[in-house]
Amino acid sequence: MSNGFGNGAHHPNEEDPLRELRQVVEAFRKRFGGGGGEGGGRSLSPWPILIIGLVLYLATGIFIVGPDERGIVVRFGKAVREVGPGPGWHLPWPMEEVLKPSVTQIRKEEFGFRTVDVGPPARYRQVEPEALMLTGDGNIIKLEFIVQYRVKQEPEAATDFLFNVRDPRATLRVASEAAMRQVVGSNKIDDALTDERQRIQAEAQVAMQEILDEYGSGIGIVTVQLQDVAPPDEVSDAFKDVISAEQDKERMINEARGYSNDVVPKARGQAARLINQADGYRQSQIQKATGESERFLALFEEYSKAKSITRKRLYLEAMEEILPHVDKVLIDESGNQVVPYLPLERLPKAAAPAVTGGE
Repeated sequence: MSNGFGNGAHHPNEEDPLRELRQVVEAFRKRFGGGGGEGGGRSLSPWPILIIGLVLYLATGIFIVGPDERGIVVRFGKAVREVGPGPGWHLPWPMEEVLKPSVTQIRKEEFGFRTVDVGPPARYRQVEPEALMLTGDGNIIKLEFIVQYRVKQEPEAATDFLFNVRDPRATLRVASEAAMRQVVGSNKIDDALTDERQRIQAEAQVAMQEILDEYGSGIGIVTVQLQDVAPPDEVSDAFKDVISAEQDKERMINEARGYSNDVVPKARGQAARLINQADGYRQSQIQKATGESERFLALFEEYSKAKSITRKRLYLEAMEEILPHVDKVLIDESGNQVVPYLPLERLPKAAAPAVTGGE
């Protein structure tokens, strides 16, 4: 048997790398070419293979957009349309391709610090050039904050996110830092260190969103949160003393307000009670004086009609009122002699004489 280099024959034990391909081609030839015998047959028609290849090529344009994504169809590098979640189709590569950015993923950027290790315990690295800011009253403050954002839930927002700005993350960082410095620069240092943090966060978020909308970035700010607000390390002790004094001031003011809220209502209640008592006494005195005057006028009218009888009746009424409260001694004046009256019961009892024993 020849070694096969001249006529293309192979040794039965050697592995032919094209054997499987030859078998596939032979099967297609027999199936579609019409030939069957060894002596010959019709040549293989190329159209079925071309049709199958075309179908497979067109099938590469099928894509599926997830529920948390938006599909952007790009034709030769230019966005032509945006599709929602579900299956879709685009012209096969290299004419079109689809980009599928997530529109629900919350992304986060840190300013003034970087997370080195999430821990626990978490470890951070400070970035002072980002953290140091100038306040409206000329003081320097160290402010660390985070910004959470995502692609807007609006039509064409995902397209803007991918194509309107070259680097959305860098654009967000520049806009966020500029907006925060603007807001801090319009407030005093005490506002940022004490109880105005919520207002500063809200104002900074509005300013960031305005800048990003002006750029047409397709980015929506979810939240802005101040992580740490403190004076620079060189003057931190002095500022801590100031803050402590402010807290003591607020505490004393609250205590004074509490005492005022406790004492003032009691004083007002007592004043109202005294006023009501005085009004009651005034009314009673008026009624009493009115009754006395009416009684006197009634007596005077009766006295004018019968002076002697009225005078005697008044005398008897006065005696009825007086005599029950005094001691009385009745003396019979019918005889000429008046029996002397000696009230023995009123005399002090004489002390009993001391009894002495005899010899």
